[in-house]
Amino acid sequence: MKSKKIYILVLFLLYVLQGLGQKDSVNVLEEVVIDAKLKDFSTGQTIITIPDSLKRGTRPLLTSLLNYNSPIYFKENGLGMVSSPSFRGTAASHTAVLWNGINVNSQLNGQTDFNTINAGAYDQISIRGGGGSVVYGTGAIGGTVHLNTRLSFKEKLENELYVGYGSYNSLDAQYSVKAARGNWSVSLSGAHNSSDNNYLYPNDRGENMNGQFYNNTFNLGVAYRLDPSNIFRLYSGIFSGERHLSLVRPSETRSKYQDAHMRYLLEWENKMSAFTSLLKMAYLKEKYEYYSDIASDNSSFGDAENFILKYDLTYSVSEKMQFSTVLSNTNTKGKGSNLGENSRNIFSVVILMKHRPTEKFSYESGIRKEVTGNYESPILFSSSGIYRFSDLYRLKVNASRNFRIPTYNDLYWTSAGRPGLKPETSWQGEIGNEFKWRQLELNLTGYYIAIKDMIRWLPESGGVWRPRNEDEVHTYGTEAYLQWEKGLGEIQVALRGSYSFTISENQQTGKQLIYVPFHKATFMGQGNFKSWEIEYQLLYNGEVFTRSDNNSRYNLNSYMVSNIGASYTFGKNDNYQLGGRVQNVFNTAYETVENRWMPGRNFNINLTFIF
Repeated sequence: MKSKKIYILVLFLLYVLQGLGQKDSVNVLEEVVIDAKLKDFSTGQTIITIPDSLKRGTRPLLTSLLNYNSPIYFKENGLGMVSSPSFRGTAASHTAVLWNGINVNSQLNGQTDFNTINAGAYDQISIRGGGGSVVYGTGAIGGTVHLNTRLSFKEKLENELYVGYGSYNSLDAQYSVKAARGNWSVSLSGAHNSSDNNYLYPNDRGENMNGQFYNNTFNLGVAYRLDPSNIFRLYSGIFSGERHLSLVRPSETRSKYQDAHMRYLLEWENKMSAFTSLLKMAYLKEKYEYYSDIASDNSSFGDAENFILKYDLTYSVSEKMQFSTVLSNTNTKGKGSNLGENSRNIFSVVILMKHRPTEKFSYESGIRKEVTGNYESPILFSSSGIYRFSDLYRLKVNASRNFRIPTYNDLYWTSAGRPGLKPETSWQGEIGNEFKWRQLELNLTGYYIAIKDMIRWLPESGGVWRPRNEDEVHTYGTEAYLQWEKGLGEIQVALRGSYSFTISENQQTGKQLIYVPFHKATFMGQGNFKSWEIEYQLLYNGEVFTRSDNNSRYNLNSYMVSNIGASYTFGKNDNYQLGGRVQNVFNTAYETVENRWMPGRNFNINLTFIF
């Protein structure tokens, strides 16, 4: 109750401060390209934005898009099954996913399943490596993934229909419309993705049994410009899906998993003179049902609701300096077959500052403090800077303290949860080097992360597994990004690549964490000539350990997978595009989780109609 009173008081004072600072001059608000905090407070970190052309060139789910275009390693329990990320050698719950600036990691297990996100449903997908808990809260240790809907008031009416069909009776259908006129802007999209998923393993080990799945996605964005200084926005995202969980052995009982999430966000942005305020109200709901035997109606379930109120006030002292204060209150209610019914409330205060004292140098700093009755929250900080030595070279540095709060499963699981768990904390730093020469861009980053009080589920007396603040893990390594684009007469060529070297070491045992490859590399080449486009993708993942003692007998082998695609654009207004793709061209046998083999060579054809 005390924290709520403080919250209301500070919120009122900020509104008064904003009113006192208002002058007659106004600034016209326009579209949001990426969320403001990602753009304004990433001075010492590298942001990678995925081009639209790459989104069209991969499978519809976000796992595939990021797997071939980022240093993030993904564990998949087979195609379309549960997909967990490892960013900079950290655990799946250390990658925060932001939906239009709101952290949407599960309250139940603390992570996001990237095979429940349809990449085509978002206008802009960006990733940022390194700590981000000061701005984005829990889980932003390894990095963040940003999913944004773009709303513009530039008059238009654009429709796009995409239909793809491929091996294993796989169907991908998407429709989107963008319309704007006067003071209104609308973005609407819907998608269906399904597959029998009954592929044969390329090593003659059998067939992927009980692997069928489907999912549906609906996204809506609406913006209304009340006057030149006030905009209201409404976002919604709905997902529902069902997956039959692939079997390792034919004798296993067939099971299935149904999950859904609903997300609603209302924003009011006001800009007057040197002040910009953004008020957000969000409602997030997630639920699942697990059927251990699909022949039975018996199931277990989990359900969580999030109510978020967030107020962001930014004061621009000048073109070179700005301050920002963010107040947020998150109320969560969760229940489940093994959780009982529990709730928690978290209030947070964030203070940020950015300054550009010279044309060549800028820096920023921020602190965050949370107040809750469920755990003792540490004070978080972030500080970074960038110096431009020349048009060819820029140096970036960043240091931060980040955290991850215990999940509902960690705290409340029946007969196993431990309400006294502490948040995981990390100290981390990175140095980035940016080189740019003509059409060539190269980013080289070195980083170090020290994670303390890492939560692990370990066996106790009686064979009961319970969570404990057990491990200290240090991860360090390097990342490289390369991009080159060139016009050669009527031919347009684009090359992109990434490489990461990762050490993720348990300090108690001196062993590499499981499912963290030392090496990962990606490459993409695109060529356009008149109405033709051709694309080649390459993914390399190094050997990974599957046992905590690093017994090499059980390692997953390194692998290299290639995809190739081509498309032809035609029609009076170039509004049709016919394309085809070959995935896993060389029929490589590979697995990202032990005994969960991925598909061999497979095919897809697709048609896009723009009107």
